[in-house]
Amino acid sequence: MTTTQEEQPLIPYRTVQNYFATWESRAGYKLVLGGTRHHGYYKAGTRMPFPINPALRRMEDHLYNTLDLPKGSEVLDAGCGVGHVAMYFARKGLRVRGIDLVENHILWAERDIKAQGLDSQVSVRVGDYHHLDHISDTSLDGVFTMETFVHANDGRKVLNEFFRVLKPGGTLALYEYWHVSDQEIPSDIPKHILESAKRVNKYGAMPTGELLTKGVLRNWLKEQGFVDVEETDLSENIAPMSFFFYLLGYIPFLIISFFGLQQYFVNTEAGVQGYRGLKRGLWGYASYKAKKPLGDTNTSDTGLRRR
Repeated sequence: MTTTQEEQPLIPYRTVQNYFATWESRAGYKLVLGGTRHHGYYKAGTRMPFPINPALRRMEDHLYNTLDLPKGSEVLDAGCGVGHVAMYFARKGLRVRGIDLVENHILWAERDIKAQGLDSQVSVRVGDYHHLDHISDTSLDGVFTMETFVHANDGRKVLNEFFRVLKPGGTLALYEYWHVSDQEIPSDIPKHILESAKRVNKYGAMPTGELLTKGVLRNWLKEQGFVDVEETDLSENIAPMSFFFYLLGYIPFLIISFFGLQQYFVNTEAGVQGYRGLKRGLWGYASYKAKKPLGDTNTSDTGLRRR
């Protein structure tokens, strides 16, 4: 495949770029997670998070198995970051097209794809999953996100685009966060945890994440016409890594909280308060698998599904 990129994302919202451009995000993702941008997978009941890298690969294997596509299938990595998952799947035999809003991510991905000799199996470009104009209708076997759908400005529009580009019978896999509704929050939850959640969504550039109360994403998938929708809760499986983030960020979090600097260290706050919220059942993590119906090729002139 040919590697291409656009000069600018089609939706010019800078919040996502700003979030990933902070030194905290750059250093944290590179030094702590080796450049990946997702949780690891652990056997239920595991306490300690180490070693980290095998857990990250297990989560990628979980996603690969959820897609359940034969070798040679073509998939879209919607929010590919620096291309770790795309390259891992390419080595397993898939052909991967990756898009990301952040130009530096794409430049890094291009370098590594070339260095690993995967140019013929992986292509990446700057792009916005709200507008997949460069991808033809009913052309892909699979589409997936790995903790990137939460950054969408309009989650339903994104799902509509995913539906459009999938072949009939194609598979969509989303690995994303959910949280309880305001009405479900226990009265004894400290106010500072709730305030943290709002800051993390705002400064972590997750407008759709703020809307994803438990069950919402499953319903959105059905509304967009997907069938065989499966939701699997993985909250217990990511708990050890959440605990690791808590330990890593606890002392820095005390300092930034004392000086009121939480909005500038959103990952630190998310690590500490996120673990507390996870233990209280305020949020969780799930995989979603859905199929485009066989025989469904309906698209309008604008590329949106006919209702």
